[in-house]
Amino acid sequence: MLTILSRSLTFVLLALAFAVLVLLNNTFLKDTRLDLTEQQIYSLSAGSKAIVADIDEPVNLYFFYSDKASTGMTQLRNYANRVYSLLEEYASTADGKIILHKVDPEPFSEAEDQADEFGLTAASIGAAGDAIYLGLAGRNAYDEQAVVAFFDLQQERFLEYEISKLLHKLSDPKPVHVTVITDLPVNGGQNPMSGRFDPAWVLFTQLEQLYEVETLGNDAQSIPEETDVLMLVAPKGYSEALLVAIDQYVLAGGKAMLFLDPVAESDPMAMFAPPAAENPLASLLAAWGVSFDPNAVLLDAQNGLEIRTQNGVERHLGYVGLTGDSLDVDDITTAGLQVINGASFGVLNKQQGAESSFTPLLQSSVHAATIDAPRYGQLRDVAELARAFDDQQQRYTLAARIHGKANSAFTSIPEGVEWQSPWLSKGAAINLIVVADTDLLTDRFWGSQANFFGQNVFTPFANNGDFVTNAVENLGGSNALISVRGRGTYARPFEVVQALTVKAEQSFRAQEQRLQDELAQTEQQLAGLQAQQAEGGALILSPEQQAAVDQFLDKKIEIRKELREVRHQLDKDIEILGMWLKVLNIAVAPVLLVSILWLLSRMMRRRAGRKAK
Repeated sequence: MLTILSRSLTFVLLALAFAVLVLLNNTFLKDTRLDLTEQQIYSLSAGSKAIVADIDEPVNLYFFYSDKASTGMTQLRNYANRVYSLLEEYASTADGKIILHKVDPEPFSEAEDQADEFGLTAASIGAAGDAIYLGLAGRNAYDEQAVVAFFDLQQERFLEYEISKLLHKLSDPKPVHVTVITDLPVNGGQNPMSGRFDPAWVLFTQLEQLYEVETLGNDAQSIPEETDVLMLVAPKGYSEALLVAIDQYVLAGGKAMLFLDPVAESDPMAMFAPPAAENPLASLLAAWGVSFDPNAVLLDAQNGLEIRTQNGVERHLGYVGLTGDSLDVDDITTAGLQVINGASFGVLNKQQGAESSFTPLLQSSVHAATIDAPRYGQLRDVAELARAFDDQQQRYTLAARIHGKANSAFTSIPEGVEWQSPWLSKGAAINLIVVADTDLLTDRFWGSQANFFGQNVFTPFANNGDFVTNAVENLGGSNALISVRGRGTYARPFEVVQALTVKAEQSFRAQEQRLQDELAQTEQQLAGLQAQQAEGGALILSPEQQAAVDQFLDKKIEIRKELREVRHQLDKDIEILGMWLKVLNIAVAPVLLVSILWLLSRMMRRRAGRKAK
């Protein structure tokens, strides 16, 4: 009796202790979090924390999520919880500067009208075609707004970046100023070859719609103070004063995007001038940790584009379309892009001994090689260019992100150059994107023009414009925002089930293929018999012919039935495999753990009893 009372008292005390611990946790530790995920996906990176720390005035965040309308959509609901948990982490880190609101925009409600006013996107994926919202809207103390129209599950790696970008816009809403230095006719003008007036390049027209863009010629002597992103396109003939200005701008933390090219086919005057023997930015690039050979042109046998020539459609090894693993899926500038087209790409390499990091964004295939720029210019025939190709079985970097420490290209201020600002001999954190091509900026490599009722309509067939816009938007943010990289995903694949699924599919595919072949043969024999009947003009089949037809029809039905059974068995076996693994993880593992704990407790009791005796 005493033992029973002792056990009952123990359970009561445990229940009380549990209740007290829960109460203490909810009262004193409600803001304490422990992220045990592999890639810390529920925690903020140092860059995001810096952005939150820079918020001066309170920011209201409205998380619009169609909770009721998404009932039964397990994947979407899990992702919505993931997004909201991360938003709570932002609010917790902001120490009251971020006010988080969760809104369910039910159909025909004021909340739905509010979502529409913010400009959020609704996806019609509900069971009854209801509008599903999963977006974020923010408003600062000055009523300036920024939104994430819809959180795409396919872009989960950049979830933190999207939220941090929105907060950065609200805390620093001034427009991004882009300074372009080039002599190429990016803004249109009279073509010296044809004499006609060419329109502005579509890519730069789009940039002007998004940012404040100022274009200067290669004869510029300085960089405007308000510059947020410096874009150098086909640099040549730079004065020493401009080189000094670029050098000091980058070392001071200025962001830049460089478009170099061994053969700038987009330059209307290129045919009158030989390819550059030297790179005007060679000394600056070397100091930043990059090397670029102006005499090397990339040829890519795998990614070469097909073009129409006098001999028909041929593959041009110098005109390259980058797809798949040629694009870095972990960088915000190239993630999600499908294809980037260009011509006569150059090659980039990391400078030996450089302190800065060198991250490839665009790469060739493994079936690539380089050719001298003068020879490339002479080989106008596509077939001759193909014959000159010598596969080096090597991947080349065509665009790269440069970040980190770098030195000045000048030991001191050059004579004759006036410099009033403090001289920097070293930069702590330079931020550059270098692209070894300028032709990808031209219209013909990423879109087509068509006249639609008197209006020119540009239809893109490549992502060149997206790549440049993403890069400018990324560089236009703060250093903290640029440092926010892609993270992991909350959904972990059931790798064991996937492996067993592949194995099961392999075992059934052979049988399925055999049945498919038998079915095809049977249908072919039946068609042949029917064709003989048509040729003979017989309306009534002989008993032998009818028996053969019936036999073929029965066999056809039997094969189809067996084929359905094979496919059903495949799905059934995969489901059974998954079910058993779930049982092992959900039921067997906890029971095994409890059993081990129970055995340990009994062993400890016996040991205590022996010591008491």
